[in-house]
Formats: sequence, C-alpha cells, structure tokens
Amino acid sequence: MELLEVLARRRSVRRFKPLPIPEEDLEKLLFALQRAPTDASAQLYSVVRVKDQALRDEIARLSGDQEHIRQAAEFFVLLADIHRLERLLAHRGQRMAPWPRTALHFAILDAGLAGAYLALTAEALGYGVCFIGGVLNGVEALVDLLGLPPGVLPVAGLAVGVPDEEGPPRPRLPRRLVVHEDRYRPYTEADLEEAYQAMAPYSRVGDWNRVLRRYFAEGGTMEERERPYGRALARQGFDPDLPQGAPFYSLGALVEEALEEGRGVLFRRGEAWLERETEAFRGEGRPGEALYTALRKARGEIPGWP
Repeated sequence: MELLEVLARRRSVRRFKPLPIPEEDLEKLLFALQRAPTDASAQLYSVVRVKDQALRDEIARLSGDQEHIRQAAEFFVLLADIHRLERLLAHRGQRMAPWPRTALHFAILDAGLAGAYLALTAEALGYGVCFIGGVLNGVEALVDLLGLPPGVLPVAGLAVGVPDEEGPPRPRLPRRLVVHEDRYRPYTEADLEEAYQAMAPYSRVGDWNRVLRRYFAEGGTMEERERPYGRALARQGFDPDLPQGAPFYSLGALVEEALEEGRGVLFRRGEAWLERETEAFRGEGRPGEALYTALRKARGEIPGWP
C-alpha cells in the first residue's frame, strides 16, 4: 500500500480479531521500530512486548479497563529509557551527567518516534493500531509491574492486531491552524470557532468541546494523572529538584508536607531544617534532598537528631 494511502485511511482501532501476527510480520514491525530517528545515536527508548495474559489483564485494568489491550495480537509498552545509556557510560568508566529534564525530553521523543514507525509499518501491512495514553492512569503501579529500574518511565501503550471494525479516519484541525510560517501566528476567535467546527465529527454528538473538557479542563483526566506522574518522575530520577525515589509530586509538594509536620522550614546553603516547637531536624545536600532527609528524621523513618 502506498504511504499516502496509508496516511489517508489511518485511524485508531479498538476492536481486534483473535488472530496472531505471523512471525515474519512481527519481525518487520520490530525492524521498523529500531529504524526510527534518534538524537546523537543514543536510542533513549525501550519497549516491553507484553505476552503474559495475566499481565495484560492487569495493565488493561490500570488503564481504565480498555478491552483492546486484552484483545490485540500484540501489545507493547513504549518506554523512555536513559538507564541503558547510564550503564553504557559506566561500562567505559564514565559517569552520566545530571540532565534529567533534557533526558526526559529526548527519551520521550525517541520512544514516540519508535512507536510511530512501528505503528505506520503495521498499518501499511494491513493491521490496526491504537496508541494508549491510559497506561499513565496507573503509572506508578506500572513501574512496579514491569520492573522498571531508575531512568526508565512508561510513555504510552501500543496495541496492534487484525482489525475487527471499520470506519472513516478521524478529522484533523485545519492545516493553517497547525502549520505556522516563520513565526507563531496568534489565533483569532474565528480561528478557534473554525477549529471546533472542523473537529465536530470527532464527537458522537458533534461537540468536540465535550472531549476536550473531559480530558483537559479542570477536573479532567489529565489533571488526575498529573500528581501520580510527577511522583513517578521523582521516583525514576527525572526530577532535578528532588532526590531519586522521593514520593512527592514536586519540591513545592514536599515543602507543603514538611510544613504540616512542623511550624517552619529553614534553608541554608547545603542544608535544611524542619522546626517544631521544641526540636528541629536537619538534612544536608541540595534543597530537595536536604528537606526530604529532615522530614524523614522528623517522622522517625531514619535515625539522627538534629
């Protein structure tokens, strides 16, 4: 099938026939995955091919009971992965520099490109695919389920199989609202209304705002995912302000919780103090590390006073 024809027809598939993907086609998909572009040859991604049905069932449950995770012939979890790079540098006696935000940027980009190459190849071979952001609903549990070491974070799921449904491709925004020339063009009210009109068929009732509100407005899905995702970032070492493994969404959240334990927090260069009425607890290091240590001392989780 010609590439432009594949692009013109492509849509997400959420119903699959109970048929396996032949090994020769699976080899083509994994070949495509590894031919995706990557920055500076680092290949900051990995993929877990989930074959165990019980594990699939649990991932489906965590992702909002999405049945197509169970049905698909193949299900992959795309991972941002700097762990392998850290090991490679250590293998030659070198130490990874601290660049967690930049690492996350390029690792998510690498994982997304690899997944897109696999998906497009699958569609060219006649299979259906569905990217699944819902794996972030249970991102902290997923880290444990997949045994992910520090430096590895789930990005998305990808279901692939023989489609058992048909339908037209979903609409897209008018190109002039997406492709800017030379500079980012401010949107007018007419532009925004045009966007809603173009995307209206995406909703069964012809109201795209219902979809946007459900996911992106206050109280929506993305807001629910934000704090668990932030905790997962800190746990896996992608937050520059918190020590790896800290169970907090952000440095601000750590400060808020510390203030619930005492009447004040004092920062000095290289240390932090958590103060109560008659005692104070001291931690050393960068601000997040120092305050986390002081909080754990105050809770009796680690010995040491002050």
